Amino acid sequence: MHKFIKIILFVPVIGLTAFLITGIINICQKKTIYPVINSQVNSSFAKVSTILQNKCADCHGQNMANYPFYFKLPIASTIIKKDIEHAQDIFLLTKEKLEGSEHFTHLQLVDLKGVAQRDSMPPFKYKVLHWNAFLSNLDRKTIIDWIDNQKINNEFIAITQNNQSNPDKISLGKDLFFDQRLSANDTISCASCHSLTTGGVDNAKYSTGINGQLGSINAPTVFNAAFNFAQFWDGRAANLKDQANGPVNNPKEMGSNWKEVIAKLVKDKTYTGNFAKIYNSPISSNNITDAIASYEETLITPNSKFDQFLNGNKSALNNEELAGYNLFVSEGCSACHNGINLGSNSYQKMGRNHNYFKWRGNITANDFGRYNVTKAEKDKFWFKVPTLRNIELTYPYFHDGSIQSLGQAVKLMAKFELGKELNNQQVNLIVQFLKTLTGQYHNVSLTNKHPS
Repeated sequence: MHKFIKIILFVPVIGLTAFLITGIINICQKKTIYPVINSQVNSSFAKVSTILQNKCADCHGQNMANYPFYFKLPIASTIIKKDIEHAQDIFLLTKEKLEGSEHFTHLQLVDLKGVAQRDSMPPFKYKVLHWNAFLSNLDRKTIIDWIDNQKINNEFIAITQNNQSNPDKISLGKDLFFDQRLSANDTISCASCHSLTTGGVDNAKYSTGINGQLGSINAPTVFNAAFNFAQFWDGRAANLKDQANGPVNNPKEMGSNWKEVIAKLVKDKTYTGNFAKIYNSPISSNNITDAIASYEETLITPNSKFDQFLNGNKSALNNEELAGYNLFVSEGCSACHNGINLGSNSYQKMGRNHNYFKWRGNITANDFGRYNVTKAEKDKFWFKVPTLRNIELTYPYFHDGSIQSLGQAVKLMAKFELGKELNNQQVNLIVQFLKTLTGQYHNVSLTNKHPS
């Protein structure tokens, strides 16, 4: 009996001793610090880089971890590896970033500032065995001051009406945009999936192409697509001209090819005359896509209530809309949805904080996003961040068209991307703000019946 009591008392002693030894080892462990090599970066960045390398790189650094001895243990290694993979999905520190030769993204700066303000990293289970991983008050101030100097908060830009430099080319592009002869059986045009009367989309989960075939990914809006840094959800087209080349050759969309399309268009004397006048050459796929892109560049929607607000009219937003805007920024939505298009200027993982695809189920190849272009495993489930302009009109939402309600989309994005559970009042306020992003086309406000 006495032996049993001794054993019971001895076990926690062993555990405490192992805990103390582990902590001491981690404190004494020396790290290799990359020096800042870019003389153009802010001088305070050297201090920030040292903090990040000492206190964040073990989990967030790319091939920079100083793994403890227990990393090799069977169960521990599995848990730690999974934690590190998740950490690097959220925030990845590369050697180039720490040396100053590569800039931190807007999203990374917003994330890092939020962590420093909330003192929320590293997580408790990591701190238990890594006593030196705490960010001190001085560390946090150093990080926040440096980020504030990057001026990341003023990232919204109002749309202004563009000048139509070549009206003849734009008119030709418009004719082609609505011309069903671009499809094999003369039934589908660009406007079939990108209707200008329904927010530049077709409000369908998947668009209907030639012979009634359904696509497999939600059609993004054509409005303001000129501001996108790449086209398609997976970014496979660099610009509007490249994008216009895709649907014609897609067997589920227009099901044709340029040889067939050109053979039909050359029979149209108006087209042949216009192409000769504008391009001084016969009809070609290059000229067709160029004309369509020129027209699509005019499909912008300025003068939304938010544009008016950005242009100095502070009364353009009512109290609820302004509260929603403040929540949109403070809760972190603006980390991805910023710039002139409130999005469409970066790639991001779908399910950044929680596994969206496990929640939804039935993963398909279209869910792989950028991976389908790059074939790099790290790009799996990454997509171009969509624009939020005219978002109240462009339902259903997400690349899979799975969500009809804007409110539900906000709630799910907060959960899966930000790791936050917003209450109904917060969701409603953000939705009220998002509705101020609906702009005007040809000086007429866009409208469409839509779920709230």
